[in-house]
Amino acid sequence: MKKLALILTLLASCSAWAQGDAEAGKAKAAVCVACHGADGNSMIAQYPKIAGQHSGYLEKQLKEFKLAMSTGGKQGRNDPVMGGMAMPLSEQDMADLAAYFSTLSISDNTTPESSVAVGQQLYRFGDPERGIAACTACHGPRGNGTSLSGFPKISGQHAEYVKIQLEKFRSAQRNNDMNEMMRSVAAKLSDDEITSLSQYVGGLH
Repeated sequence: MKKLALILTLLASCSAWAQGDAEAGKAKAAVCVACHGADGNSMIAQYPKIAGQHSGYLEKQLKEFKLAMSTGGKQGRNDPVMGGMAMPLSEQDMADLAAYFSTLSISDNTTPESSVAVGQQLYRFGDPERGIAACTACHGPRGNGTSLSGFPKISGQHAEYVKIQLEKFRSAQRNNDMNEMMRSVAAKLSDDEITSLSQYVGGLH
């Protein structure tokens, strides 16, 4: 019953997004280039690649960056840089930008051999004894996530960015995950496991 309620909530949330115009988004994307690259593939590893990301997810993050700024950090997703960028955006702007970046292709990435054993185990199977769910449950076997459920694509993402986000979820510094799912998982991961998992997802294709 809880799962059904969650699915209905997700579908309702997705239907609430404005219809984005990718061409309009392209014209508005100039301000994003400095951090995320001209093609949505950031050259700086601490900033995420947003090319090919699900539009609904991108739109949700932009709304939550703006919400955090407008509520003094009490709600939404706190990030001083992205909060400042999102503040002047209208809902249509966000939808257009999300639509545009979702049409681009994410660049390739690789997984270091040293991270495969630990990363693959956690990603595919989790750790039932410690109550750690497998990443595949939400992000899929290839890390592509699902647009309707709102789970992001993580395949090909910068390892450093993924590591930073997992650490933020672990400390609850980032808390905009649905039903605390990411916080629940990250809280049980060691530093070494976070590093291995972050590097592992980069090479999922």
